[in-house]
Amino acid sequence: MIDKSDKYLVIGAGPAGLSTARNLQIEGVSFEGVEAHSGVGGLWDIKNPKSTMYKTAHLISSKRMTEFSEFPMKDSVAQYPHHEDVLDYFTSYAQKFDLLKYYKFNTRVEKAYKENGIWIVKTSDGEVTKYKGLIICVGTLSEPNHVKFPGEFTGQIIHSAEYKDPQQFKDKRVLIVGAGNSGCDIVVDAVHHAKKSDLSVRRGYHFVPKFVFGKPADALGNKQSFLPSGLKLTLNKAMIKMLTGSPEQFGFPKPDHKLFESHPIVNSLVLHYIGHGDVKVRANIKKFEANTVHFTDGTSEDYDMIVMATGYKVHFPFIDKKYLNWNSHVPDLYLNIFHPTDDSIFVCGMIEAAGIGWQGRFEMGTLLARYLKTKDKSPNLVKAFEKRKKENNANLSGPVKYMKLDRMAYYVHKDTYIDILRKETNSFN
Repeated sequence: MIDKSDKYLVIGAGPAGLSTARNLQIEGVSFEGVEAHSGVGGLWDIKNPKSTMYKTAHLISSKRMTEFSEFPMKDSVAQYPHHEDVLDYFTSYAQKFDLLKYYKFNTRVEKAYKENGIWIVKTSDGEVTKYKGLIICVGTLSEPNHVKFPGEFTGQIIHSAEYKDPQQFKDKRVLIVGAGNSGCDIVVDAVHHAKKSDLSVRRGYHFVPKFVFGKPADALGNKQSFLPSGLKLTLNKAMIKMLTGSPEQFGFPKPDHKLFESHPIVNSLVLHYIGHGDVKVRANIKKFEANTVHFTDGTSEDYDMIVMATGYKVHFPFIDKKYLNWNSHVPDLYLNIFHPTDDSIFVCGMIEAAGIGWQGRFEMGTLLARYLKTKDKSPNLVKAFEKRKKENNANLSGPVKYMKLDRMAYYVHKDTYIDILRKETNSFN
């Protein structure tokens, strides 16, 4: 057994892993990293077997609202970059700050467990290693959420994670199930290749255009940063409603939530194609019967292919849930990072919020790295933080009342969350 019990292990080299590694580097915390794929970028590398990318995928947030502050994206890159540009960005980031030297690639964590206060990690290269602590940075979008419906469909069913190229739809009658951001992107692709392109939904959604007055829509909120969060939220709701109108006029059910209480659909094309009759909005699925899909509104239609754009689940297959204080859906952690009582295991990147970007992940890493450094060198400075960590009752949703959905169990309000992160980080000075 290899003894590296003076080091922390960072698992993953996607945006959360790289930003955590960068912060540990800055603070001088001893660590190394492992990544199952051959390079950095996580799901943004379409060649990664766990990638959820498809040929036409772009960021749904603009580059200036998504990038790391210390490493702006190139001016030559589009406002909403293609996934290949995003992968180039992460590769350049890792090279710029010499992060590759910390990682062992093509190395998957197969099992991690604690023994006598030390973490034991078995990896796919056959090594068994002792570590001081674990920092899990594998993201939240790699384990497909498969939804079952009554009956049997005799055509082809795939999850959106398996969708890679619009040519998969050529000359087929296609039904996309789920109108999240991926589902809406994919049905727009299908319009150009499929015989029929329908979209099945079980609830209403709010839609946000990608551009407002020629500028990325998400940048508007940034220009209102001087306003209180509640007022800024109210202004943004009013502007978006004025620009997009009511989703019901396009055939969607009336949303059962307010704008931003669930992640809005950032797409400028799906309503365009629905309005032109190229995409038809269908009700939720009642059952399958051969190649016929019966919907809950009593209608039915025949299809050759169904794409289940039904989201993903938080999934850490290499570690028992008992180590991460799981509730029924996700680990229950202080600030979505810290175990209430165990100061040797952490999660970075289990976060979602409108406008949080990669810089939000970076600031998670900043707090974590500062905590680890302070805990070892000035333990008295972390006592008050340890108390808050154990109580684990911080309000991260601010003025937003998020829907009580499994997939939203780790959603936060950006301004509220970042403010808490920064205050906690500064408490270690």
